[in-house]
Amino acid sequence: MKQKNVGLSRRLGALFLGLATLWAAAVTAGSDSAAAAAVSLRQSLPRRMLQWELGDLRQEDALSAAAVLALSQAPILMAARTDVVQLWEQEETETEYEVPETLPSFPVEETPLDAEAAEDNGVPAKTLLPSDPAGYTVVGKTFISNATKYALSADDLREPFEAELAGGETGPQVLIIHTHGSEAYTPTEESVVWSGDHRTTDFRYNVVKVGDVIAEVLGEAGISVLHDRTLYDYPNYAGAYDRSLSAMESYLAQYPSIRFVLDVHRDAVEDTEGRQYKVISEVGDGQTAAQLTLVVGSDGGGLKHPKWKENLRLAAALQEQILSDYPSLMRPILLRNSRYNQHVTTGSLLVEVGAAGNSPEEAQLAARLLAEGFAEILHSRSK
Repeated sequence: MKQKNVGLSRRLGALFLGLATLWAAAVTAGSDSAAAAAVSLRQSLPRRMLQWELGDLRQEDALSAAAVLALSQAPILMAARTDVVQLWEQEETETEYEVPETLPSFPVEETPLDAEAAEDNGVPAKTLLPSDPAGYTVVGKTFISNATKYALSADDLREPFEAELAGGETGPQVLIIHTHGSEAYTPTEESVVWSGDHRTTDFRYNVVKVGDVIAEVLGEAGISVLHDRTLYDYPNYAGAYDRSLSAMESYLAQYPSIRFVLDVHRDAVEDTEGRQYKVISEVGDGQTAAQLTLVVGSDGGGLKHPKWKENLRLAAALQEQILSDYPSLMRPILLRNSRYNQHVTTGSLLVEVGAAGNSPEEAQLAARLLAEGFAEILHSRSK
């Protein structure tokens, strides 16, 4: 009997370890480093333990563990759980997926950028540049990190990109949008009201302000811009790309003049302890700008996107233009399997302006330099 009990204990232990391994693999599936995986595990474990305690491991609806805990305090509320979920989903549908009927054609509450040297916010700084061409596709000064199955040709990527400004067009030709508009930076003051991990609805500190700067500079260059300042990732982060795609399609239907779409984000760079770094470039006259990353999607993930290479040609041309003036401003272009809604035009780019550790001023200066380079290649292509 004792031997049978030992065997049963071993089988149960093996089953538990197997389940734990599967859970850890699922939690860390989207992590691109050991540090990121560790952070995901630290964040997920307390929640799963709470769900275990509540007997809610299956998560048959969208209520969080905290919401279930609140409902469990009163049996009458727990009994009405299904009704609560239905009301929550109805509210999300009514508020989150609505596209404004009146589409803005200029940045709201825009103020001119005073590009003075940014005050140090105390966050450790790095300048991230490739030191070895191995593992990259190199086109001139441009390095491309290719995560797809496709082979890239430097000569092919030097071909002119397809999208161009239309002469005499009166409508907006560039759409600036923010799928993750609440992504924010680290200011020197402590008055920020955070809505999440380095996220805020305060437009002074998030990427929407960066979009204002890009729109301002492009407008000064004679390029008509439509800037959507909607926060598609707030209050719910999940589904943000679906919501921003609906908006893009609405804008393109109303303004067929749109040739280019810039989805403006910011990155996050952490050390092994989860501490944020800022990524910087010295751009002259004592000024420090946030480094920039261009992200290009493809059809490698299975979604239809037959002309993704046109976006990559655009990214390569823009990167080469900016690097000719600011050699450390651009990190390598990232070519990925995900589509990132870039199938909507052949002039679509996802731009990561700095990281969470950068100051808002560093990000705004980078945005100005990005827009200047973008305007120059658009005018050159359209001559």
